[in-house]
Amino acid sequence: MRQEGERFLKEQITRMHVAVIGDIMLDKYISGQVSRISPEAPVPVNLVRTERSVLGGAANTAHNLAALGCHVYIAGVTGADDSGSEVSALLSDAQVDKSGVFTLAEYKTTTKVRILGARQQMMRLDFEEPCRAGSVIEQKIFSWVQNLAGQHMDSIVISDYGKGLITPSLAQQIITYAREKGIPVLVDPKGSNWDKYDSAYAITPNLKELSDCVGYAVPNEDGAVEEAGRAVLEKYHLDNLLVTRSEKGISSVQNDRVTHCPAKAQDVFDVSGAGDTVMAVLAAAVGSGLDTETILNLANTAAGISVSRVGTYSVKREEVLARWKEEEGGVRHTEGAVSWEEAEAMISYWKSRGEKVVFTNGCFDILHRGHLTYLAEAAELGDHLIIGLNSDDSVRRLKGSHRPVNGEADRAFMLSALRFVDAVVLFSEDTPEKLLSCLKPDILVKGGDYQPEEVAGRQYAGEVRILPFVDGYSTTDIIAKIKKEK
Repeated sequence: MRQEGERFLKEQITRMHVAVIGDIMLDKYISGQVSRISPEAPVPVNLVRTERSVLGGAANTAHNLAALGCHVYIAGVTGADDSGSEVSALLSDAQVDKSGVFTLAEYKTTTKVRILGARQQMMRLDFEEPCRAGSVIEQKIFSWVQNLAGQHMDSIVISDYGKGLITPSLAQQIITYAREKGIPVLVDPKGSNWDKYDSAYAITPNLKELSDCVGYAVPNEDGAVEEAGRAVLEKYHLDNLLVTRSEKGISSVQNDRVTHCPAKAQDVFDVSGAGDTVMAVLAAAVGSGLDTETILNLANTAAGISVSRVGTYSVKREEVLARWKEEEGGVRHTEGAVSWEEAEAMISYWKSRGEKVVFTNGCFDILHRGHLTYLAEAAELGDHLIIGLNSDDSVRRLKGSHRPVNGEADRAFMLSALRFVDAVVLFSEDTPEKLLSCLKPDILVKGGDYQPEEVAGRQYAGEVRILPFVDGYSTTDIIAKIKKEK
């Protein structure tokens, strides 16, 4: 399962094409410091420090899909207002195709403003009105879906927040057409009557939404979820019901099997948008050929990252990959080097857990006992060891045209196989200063007789440590010995 999930994140996910149709929103966050009560009323005074805007609703699902590396297309409506302009700019920044987004002059873009203090939400202000797009917009959106499906589409998401865009007629047009074309439609539902979602590939309710649908409170227990799920599956002619269950994780109820995937324990700061994150992973993976258990575990992993952040957050592919490997029982990259972005995501995750990251660098052309002793000692200084490895071009500039003996792929492969190495990252410059400005480790380790103030990139690390090399071991001497014996 782990290998298949890793392969999907590394190779397949960037080839997936997903369309999202639904209620587009703008989420605003106003963060401040609370230190006193207002003299005017018994309410806290929030001294505002920062304001930011992010995509919400269906747009957040689209943003999550784009952050995961998918090709994403979105359809919906916005108003001819400031919030609508912000949404348009943010979609462009996220590289989401917005050719299906239509502006309605008489409509007010749904906007949710959250007031935060000490990283916790204090209040939410909603600015919205029902969407009455009408049959003309419905037909434009359906034509947009037909055009995309005629090119290539791996899955379609209907993101229904009950604002009025997803009418029964629009939902059924999309679902029926997608069925004919063999494209799975996943629905994030709203309300208790799911007739308009009939014959979708999957519906993805949380436990409360499932309870509203069946008309009674479904206990958060495997058997109860399975019983309610089978009733919904049969009633609405679904292939799959995917129920998100908070700390119990995600359950998949299908005609021939039920799969329960428990959540991983982590700190929860904010659940805003976590459902959109789960939907994004499910939609990206459903057309990939992955088994159900792997898909659910991937969704759980991404959701765990989302809820550990404050506010609506689009989880990046590199973050999911880093956490996926961490959950496996320690990040071990036996396949070789990782990207700068992937290494940065790993370090961010480790630091969020209070773990120390150690960085060292070198050419490591012909691995010998001196190298291994030095690296093992460096690893002992923290919880995780990252190695910055000079690329072949960099080695040639530093060592001469006859080096390296082993290419960068081979050197990275051997280093990453060491039990005390967590990741290897290539850099093409003469020094790792640029790489360090990206990674910002806790401890920067250098071997030899350097002084700390002489170490390149020292300003990007928490501290610099100098370790002695082991006497009697040198790549240059090994090469000379081989030449002499020839």
